[in-house]
Amino acid sequence: MGRGAIVLALAALLATVPAAAGCTAAPQPAPSRQHQRSPASPQPEQTPSAQARGRASECSAAPALKAGRRTMTHDGLRRTFLLAVPKGKGPHPVLLDLHGLGSDAAQESFYSRLAVEGPRRGYVVATPQAADGRMGWTLPGTSGPDDAGFLAALLDRLESGLCVDRGRAFAAGMSYGAAMSAALICALDGRLAGVGAVGGLSVARPCDRPLPTTLLAFHGTADRAVPYRGGHPFPDATGALRALADLVVLPPVERAADDWARAFGCSGRATTRPATGVRLRTWASCPAGATVRLYTLDGGGHTWPGSVEVPRLGATARNLDATALILDAFDRTPAR
Repeated sequence: MGRGAIVLALAALLATVPAAAGCTAAPQPAPSRQHQRSPASPQPEQTPSAQARGRASECSAAPALKAGRRTMTHDGLRRTFLLAVPKGKGPHPVLLDLHGLGSDAAQESFYSRLAVEGPRRGYVVATPQAADGRMGWTLPGTSGPDDAGFLAALLDRLESGLCVDRGRAFAAGMSYGAAMSAALICALDGRLAGVGAVGGLSVARPCDRPLPTTLLAFHGTADRAVPYRGGHPFPDATGALRALADLVVLPPVERAADDWARAFGCSGRATTRPATGVRLRTWASCPAGATVRLYTLDGGGHTWPGSVEVPRLGATARNLDATALILDAFDRTPAR
């Protein structure tokens, strides 16, 4: 099956999976104080013009965006995102945190902890929501809402409404959110300086000659949604979901990491053991600004290392904190 057919089949599969089969349905958190401050009925904020991105953020002006649940309009659709803003005047790096299939922005914010830990390090963190009626994101080249365009417009909105560093934009996500984050490396034409992909790197393939980017991936060998060794997703599915999953064949995760490293022009692959039950695949020689790292969690499930336990998704690594490692890598990443 060709790449285009695989992507289309997977998109169809993910658009029909019930919430019970969602990749990252972490426990629903109690409303935080940030959410309680949010307007009960937020007014949509229009997407800024293309000129907004071309101008430097007005750091001397009062921020036009406040933390909480925000909305904007893109491509005729009302879109929602949660916004966490650090203290200080900035300019701040920006991080998009993308939820997985069957999950939502609030669950992702709770599960990844990026909306808490990111602002502590000075990051503006936006956690967007997939379009209404959709279980997940629309990968580039598939049918559905233009999510790559929406996420680009969201970056524009953050750049025009806050004091941000336009050369330090990042994305991270879980499962299908990880796949979407990786796909943005190419879809946003090098706008992202770095990406963190947890449990979904093998779903998105690299384009030809992507601009040098920091790429961190995490994947458990016992993942029962996106198998580490490749093959059909959701191997435990039955019925109509099984029939759809049988149309999709994913590459092994290690091959996916190799493909990204090759696309960036990296060489000198090596494997180390940074912690018990953890294998780290790296490349010693990459073009300036490029880094590829794959953390393999022996026995790990379809889970975020270091986060809360979600037993039905498998084991969660306790001796590795993906949130801290992603932010550490982004801290070291040079600006665009």
